[in-house]
Amino acid sequence: MDAELKSLRIDRSQKRQIEPSPWATRWIVGGVILFVLLGGARFAYTRLTAATEVEVARVRAPEAGAAGEAGRVVILNATGYIIAAHKIEVAAKVIGKVAWIGVDKGNRVKQGQEMVRLEDEEYRAQVEQAQGALGSLKAKLAELEHGSRPEEIAKAKADVAQSRADEANALVTLRRTRDLVQEGVLAKQSLDDAQAKYDGAVARTASLERTMDLAVLGPRKEQVDAQRAAVEQAEGSLALARTQLDNTIIRAPVDGTILERNVEKGEFVTTGFVGDKGAKGYVVSLANLNDLQVELDINQNDFAKLAPTQKGIVTTDAYPDRKYEGAIEEISPEANRQKATVQVKVRVLHPDAYLRPEMNASVAFYNEVKDAGPAAAEAMLAVPAAAVRDGAVFVVVDGRAVKRSVKVAGTSDGNAQVSSGLIGGEDVIVNPPADLKDGARVKAKQS
Repeated sequence: MDAELKSLRIDRSQKRQIEPSPWATRWIVGGVILFVLLGGARFAYTRLTAATEVEVARVRAPEAGAAGEAGRVVILNATGYIIAAHKIEVAAKVIGKVAWIGVDKGNRVKQGQEMVRLEDEEYRAQVEQAQGALGSLKAKLAELEHGSRPEEIAKAKADVAQSRADEANALVTLRRTRDLVQEGVLAKQSLDDAQAKYDGAVARTASLERTMDLAVLGPRKEQVDAQRAAVEQAEGSLALARTQLDNTIIRAPVDGTILERNVEKGEFVTTGFVGDKGAKGYVVSLANLNDLQVELDINQNDFAKLAPTQKGIVTTDAYPDRKYEGAIEEISPEANRQKATVQVKVRVLHPDAYLRPEMNASVAFYNEVKDAGPAAAEAMLAVPAAAVRDGAVFVVVDGRAVKRSVKVAGTSDGNAQVSSGLIGGEDVIVNPPADLKDGARVKAKQS
């Protein structure tokens, strides 16, 4: 045993080779490939979305017009949206179900024109009920004001005469009974009965005389006043019922254009709380499209350039060749802390049918100057010729390149004379890259 144990040895000259699993190899290779793809995608996305650094040049407007006329120098360009100056959401004053709709989106309406009708059966019944109550109270008032009829007074007098006759007869009977009692013919009880009958006749006569006096005088003033107050209250109830009936017809409060129709026939309209899927709070919204504004957010660094009634030229992205005069009409009393801006609203002085609420719009604010130079009459906007490509230029707006079509009248000294498409004050890109697209992010360096 000892010899055999000593012969046992571990052969360390050969190391065991461990074979990796095929699946482990695949997972490792796949992970490396995925990591490389993600890195490449991130790099490509960063390159594609990175702002392209471009050289820009500020377009200057002609500093003067014709000799002796006011020219314009652009001091600030701003972009915003066209809004209706006074948008009205027309609601119902009474609750009810929509019975008829006479307008649709885009229709023009006149002040007082019927737009929506509600079911009015209940309101008509309330009017009839109030009319009946008022008629009854008026009849009672007339009765009190006219007093007692002659026939009633005559009857009261006749009752008094009859009572006086009964009283006289009772007095005769009392005297006769008293004599007979004194003679011992009748018992004293008969005298008591005769006395009681006479006293009753006297009291009845007095009561009927008071009734006759009241019939002659008529009702008291307080009764007439109370009845008149009741009539006035009934007239107020009738007026309220008629007003509610009239309110079932919803009319246009001003001249304008229907921007939205919020109800359909059969839907319920309420004047109280409105849920997401419950009754509707308003029926239509309308605005006067001849009263438009441009809502702008002016950077606080540029706000000092503007005056309270600063004038400007309004253009839209949809119709860049159409220009409209404008002037600041409203300045927000407080600034926006998050945006570091101040909201300004510019009134469009002479809008036309091309303008629509919520359109993108630009405003070039300017100052007026005078120059007697005769050459100023033919002044045009000058931009570097290298900025014009295929009849268009790229303008930097809010960090993005916006393509604008321009009309070039000629070139001189390396500048292109632009007669339309720009209003002055824009930042155009000089030597735009060949792959630059409309709306691409750019980073401008001033030239």
